[in-house]
Order: sequence, then structure tokens, then C-alpha cells
Amino acid sequence: MKKLNYKIIPLGLIIILTAFYACKKVLDKTPVGVLPGASLANKTGVDGLLIGAYSILDGYYQGQPHTNYGSGISNWTYGGVGADDAYKGSTTDDQGPDLPLLEQHVGLNLNNSYLVSKWQVCYAGIQRANSVIIEVPLVTDGSEAGAIGQNAIAEARFLRGVYHFELAKVWRNVPYVDETVSFVAGNYNVGNPGPIWDKIEADFAFAMTVLPKTQSQAGRVNYYAAEAFLAKAYLYDHQYAKALPLLTDCINNGTTASGAKYSLEPYNNNFNASTKNGPESVFAAQMTANDGSGGQNDNGGDVLNFPGGGTYTGCCGFYVPSYHLANAFKVDASGLPMFQIDAATGFPTYDDVNLKNDHGLGSGDAFTPTTEAVDSRLDWTMGRRGIPYLDWGLCAGETWTRGDLVPYTPKKNSFYNAAKASTTDNFGGWASNQGSANNYNIIRFADVILWRAECEVETNALSAAEADVNMVRTRAADPTGWVHTYVDNANPSKGTTSTPAANYNVGLYTGQFTANGQAYARAAVMVERQLEFGMEGHRFFDLQRHDALYGGPSGTGYMAGVLTAYYKADNRIDNPVLKKAQFTAGRDELYPIPLDEIDKEAGKLVQNPKY
Repeated sequence: MKKLNYKIIPLGLIIILTAFYACKKVLDKTPVGVLPGASLANKTGVDGLLIGAYSILDGYYQGQPHTNYGSGISNWTYGGVGADDAYKGSTTDDQGPDLPLLEQHVGLNLNNSYLVSKWQVCYAGIQRANSVIIEVPLVTDGSEAGAIGQNAIAEARFLRGVYHFELAKVWRNVPYVDETVSFVAGNYNVGNPGPIWDKIEADFAFAMTVLPKTQSQAGRVNYYAAEAFLAKAYLYDHQYAKALPLLTDCINNGTTASGAKYSLEPYNNNFNASTKNGPESVFAAQMTANDGSGGQNDNGGDVLNFPGGGTYTGCCGFYVPSYHLANAFKVDASGLPMFQIDAATGFPTYDDVNLKNDHGLGSGDAFTPTTEAVDSRLDWTMGRRGIPYLDWGLCAGETWTRGDLVPYTPKKNSFYNAAKASTTDNFGGWASNQGSANNYNIIRFADVILWRAECEVETNALSAAEADVNMVRTRAADPTGWVHTYVDNANPSKGTTSTPAANYNVGLYTGQFTANGQAYARAAVMVERQLEFGMEGHRFFDLQRHDALYGGPSGTGYMAGVLTAYYKADNRIDNPVLKKAQFTAGRDELYPIPLDEIDKEAGKLVQNPKY
């Protein structure tokens, strides 16, 4: 199926739209000027508006204010660096102080440029979605009559739900803006009295009732993607009984927009531009390269996040996996995660001692990778010294990082040497070959399976939850999907052997959920998400929604406890940025609403607690 290239309209169509509808204003200009009207009141105009609404899914639009690094859909800053997945990879920051402060959770500037950018981009996406909803009834030539117009509105309401969801994750208490709200004098004049999950759910529910189960283009939302997002919203709203049947339907019957049955494909296919839009992709932000857009349509929000040195890049190393995340991949003799809390230290057992690594070693120093048993997903999640780094060669560990804070490098957003010409682009005129065509999977099928496991834990169906966790672990246990050694270390293009690159051991649970009870099962599902989705920007929000402060099942102060233990364990190394970190319960589970936005709304917006 043809992929929906919704970042920028293809050249031929852009000429038509520019000539007849001035649609470059929709796609290329600041979105606050995008309004529907009579000149767009036909199918071509509606399609252009809808593509414009899809286009912001990557978290970037041309000419946006502030930095695009903080607004990317991957949420690497808030979901990764702000939690225990990753570090901001150096002690200095050429982006200014805003990024380290997101990691430390102290002294946050209330107009932090990263947060301002995220807020503005999400509301730009909402405005574009609302423009579609307003425009469809204005079309009188019949081209948007019946199911065609309803489908356009359903796609727009789905996108509106996604953008509001992004806002709700970061700030929780945000204005809900639908098509009845006017944008006047630079603001909406809408308050934020509390959570908006019910309104997000209503948008997804409407989309689900209208959308077809397949689409003509792989990038468009279908029925099952809307169903998965509705279930996710219920999960964040802690309505597990409502989410459960939706997730079960997705698992049993769900298909991609192209019609492929949802399934777990080889793990690394999810992070490879050459295999994107596969059967595990429930809904993805589509990224393209070499499309004539000058790098505007690739994953520019992640352009800082390649290794700081190494084979193909000297920039930028801003997003590096933490020791804590690496340690989480340790396994016991049965190949199960070591997530039980050590009473003496307060750390998960896996974090008592760091995995053997090359911290402090130079490029000429001898190093042999650890023989400790680890989960196979470790070496698809991060680069480690002596382990094959895709098809680029053996990772050089700490010498590939921005400084000497950590020996691990990001991997999931990296591209393959063999595919560099076809899957990379220059970004912003300075980042050579760092704009990648790797999609970002906003939801993948493993999410759906593990969300069902969560719901089953919370409804005390513990054996069913264990079976779902084992479904995900079975893929990780399959040796054909592991990282393997090179045939020739000096020439990775010769391919790989059948020999595992490390001591991988992934076991299945065999009744522990029922035997040990609900609390054990809940922790096991959480650590499975930590392993499965490491460095994908979810960790902060998983911890947040589990905290009882916001209705979660894990007790008030749960998130603060996890991150405080992380900071304490991390003090074993000399990380001057994280040494200053302090997580304040009741405040830092959310980020501060940008002060400029509060000022614009003239008293309508209320700041989040304790900021």
C-alpha cells in the first residue's frame, strides 16, 4: 500500500494547492494563521487541511517558535531524560540550561523553551484538526457528502485526540479546544479546570464508530488504531474494565491500515526505516527522507540523539541510556527480570551493582564485554562496547558518547549503514545524514498486549496477565531475533553469524503472578514495559499514571520513590548534572505550564500545583 506522506504535500499537488487555495499557508506557515474558509470548500481543500493536521504528528512545523528538539513526538526529553531511562549526555549544554533542568526537576524556568515548544506545537495540531471539522460542512459541491466527509471529520477528531493526549501526559490539566472555540488575539480564552480524559475519550470513540478497518494509505488512522487509543485513554483514566475489551478486540481482530493482522514482528524491525509500517505498527508518525523537503519531514525532533561520536556522526549524544536502564536488563538464573526491591538499599535488585562496562577506559584500553546473563532486548536498545552496532561495526562504548558520563549509546533511532543513502537526509542545513526516515511508533502491538496485561492485573485476572507478558517475552526469547556477532568485525557488510553477541537468557513466567499476588504481577508488568520500550519516551508517563496521586494503583508517592532511588543509585558515578536532581512529590509528576501561555490567557489558565 502507498504510505501517506503527510509531512509535506507532493510537489505536483502542492503546485495545484498553491495556485488555487494558497494551501502553503496550511502546511508551511505558522499554524495560528490556518483557518478554513470558502476558498478551501471542496475535497482538495479538505484533503490539504487534513494532511496539514497529520503533518504535525512528528512534533515539528516549519517556522515554529523556540526549539523543535523539545516538541518531537518521541518525548525523549520528558519521557526519557526526565525519568530514569536516559541522561542528557554531558555536563554542558549548547542548547542552554533548559534541558538539564528537565532532568534535574529543580529550578525549572517556567518558560522553559522545550516546554513552550511542546505546548505550541500540540495546539497547532489541534487547530489544524479543528479546521478540517469546520471546513467539511462548508463544502457544497457534494465532494464531501456522506461517508467521505464523515471519514475526514473522524480522522480530524482522532488527531485532535492525539494532540490533546500529548498535552495531558505532560501537563494533565490543559484546556480542551474543539471546533467551537475561536482563536482570538493570540489565545483561546479557555480554562483548565482539571483532567480532560473524558473529552479525549469522546474524540477517539467518535473516530472508532466512523473509520474503516483499512485505509488506502498506510499512514492514515483506521478503526483499530482509534480503538487502541481509546483503550490507552481509559488506561490513563484508570478505567481498566472499559479498556480491557477494546484491547482484546485489537489483539484478536486488529489490523494495520494496510490490512495486515497485528502481530509481533522481529523486534528491531520496529526501529528500521526499511521495515516500517509493519504488522506491529498500530499507529506511527510517518517520517520520510530525500523527498525534496530539505529535511523537514524526517525525525528532526530526534536529531540531537545520535551517538556523540563513532562511525557515522559527530553529533550530538544528548540522549544516552542510563546505567539504571542498562542494569534493568539483568536476569536471574531463570532468565527473568530482577525487579524485586532490596530491603537494604531500596533499589531494584538489578540496580545494586552496575553491569560490567567500559566507563573510564580509553579507545586503546583492552575491554571484554560482560558475560553476565542479560535480556536480549538490551543490545537492540543501546550500544555497548564490543557489541555489534547495527551494521556499522563494533560499538566503541564510552568513546562514542558526548563525554565520560556513561558507556552506553542510543540505538533505536539510529539507521543502517547499508541504507544510509535512501533513509537519511540533512536536517536544518547542519546535521548531515542525521534526519532519518525511521517512523516513530506512537502505539505498537506490544503496547496493546502489555496494556491488556495491566488491565488483567487490576481486575485480578493474574494468570491471564502472565500469559500476555509471556507473549511479549516469547519474542525476546527467540534466538533468531537476537543481536549476533559479525562474520568479519573489520567488514560488517559481510553480515552476521548465528552466534549470539552476548549471554542472552530470556525465560517465561511459570505461575509466579498467581503465586505471588497482585503487587508482584503489577511490578512484573511495569518492568516488562521498561525493557520492551526503553528509550522510546514512555517511562516518565508510565510512572506518572501508576502513582495514586493521579488515581494509579501503586500508592501515593510511588513515582517520587522510584526516581529518588534512581538518583541515589546513580551517585555511584560522577554525574554532576544528576547529582543536583531532586524529585518533589506532588509537583514533579507534572511539568509546569509555560508562564507565557498563562499570561496570554488572562487568568483563564491555572498553573500546576507547587510551581
